[in-house]
Amino acid sequence: MRQKRKTGADLAEMGYAIVPGVLAPEEIGCLVSQLAQTELPSSFRRRGETYAIRNLLDAVPAIRRLAASPAIRGLVEPALGAQAFPVRGLLFDKTPQANWKVPWHQDLSIAVKEKRDLAGFGPWSIKAGVVHVQPPPAILEGMLAVRIHLDDCGDLNAPVRVIPGSHLRGRLGAREIRQASTAPAVSCTVGAGGVLLMRPLLLHASSAAQSPLHRRVIHLEFASGPLPGGLEWAIGCQRDAL
Repeated sequence: MRQKRKTGADLAEMGYAIVPGVLAPEEIGCLVSQLAQTELPSSFRRRGETYAIRNLLDAVPAIRRLAASPAIRGLVEPALGAQAFPVRGLLFDKTPQANWKVPWHQDLSIAVKEKRDLAGFGPWSIKAGVVHVQPPPAILEGMLAVRIHLDDCGDLNAPVRVIPGSHLRGRLGAREIRQASTAPAVSCTVGAGGVLLMRPLLLHASSAAQSPLHRRVIHLEFASGPLPGGLEWAIGCQRDAL
């Protein structure tokens, strides 16, 4: 109970929280095995290795089960409520063959079923065959990202860096991001099986990895309610659908 209270306070005040030991080694092994067998049009490969996969919830049953598991629900529900549901799943990995730097940014896009002309929504884009759009900030404020680490991620392995409390400033323009990113940052080092929880509007970045080891992360996004104007999430709102 003390851990849940601390996690909730960190999410509210800081915009992120680190929870160690959520998955056991055998659970990690099963997920790694399932992902290694996954070959999708939404997989991104370089020099024979997969470094990113989109649409995980649609394509990999093990990821759907993970999103619905008590371990993950126990992290999501205190923040979003029992009605929360997953809306997007991604895999990221950094290896010597695929190593990149991510500048300071907020996660502003959501995945939806189709485009609709609604005030406050846009710009629109297509990613791996799925429609994406930037919604009003109020929708992003009702979301939570759950980053599940399948490998140890230390200082040399490109941990996510965050600006604590920056999620409270709403959606930021390019100039505001440059100004806000001069504040002290925190490196979110996470052990294998640990989870980094993040609010989408939290400013975050990562460097290229200095270590040649894998840094596999399953990135799940959860929402707390339906979209307006007939717009629908790409993944359905019903927990039973998973």
